[in-house]
Amino acid sequence: MSNPPSDTRSGKHATLYRMVMEKHVCPWGLKSKDLLERDGYTVNDHWLTTESETEAFKARHHVKTTPQTFIDDQRVGGYDDLRKRFGQPPPDPDATSYTPVVALFSMTALMAMAASLAIDGTPFTVRAAEWFIAFSMCALALLKLQDV
Repeated sequence: MSNPPSDTRSGKHATLYRMVMEKHVCPWGLKSKDLLERDGYTVNDHWLTTESETEAFKARHHVKTTPQTFIDDQRVGGYDDLRKRFGQPPPDPDATSYTPVVALFSMTALMAMAASLAIDGTPFTVRAAEWFIAFSMCALALLKLQDV
């Protein structure tokens, strides 16, 4: 694997060191890169491709984690530090997320519409609404089994 080419058109530059290994790409590194690019930075993206390379980087910079971002040759830190620098609070790990609920009901609605289309020739029927409720109850019951 090699680093992607960097874009030098932007006036703001950042250097990002993140793990990009054959079987693991650090999600916080991806988020850091996205956050920098959304704020108009050209990112010099350095991939740490092995465990030994990652450990050597952490020892050299006296840090415990990657990714690490540098702006104007000054270490900003990890993803949470980068968010703080841009005036965004760090994500709350205890915050409620409704994404799984939206995904579940979207999936069961599409399943009900597909079944209705296959049987009745149109996705919008009373039967589709009934199937949506039935499919949703089944999916919710399966999720509840995780707690048992």
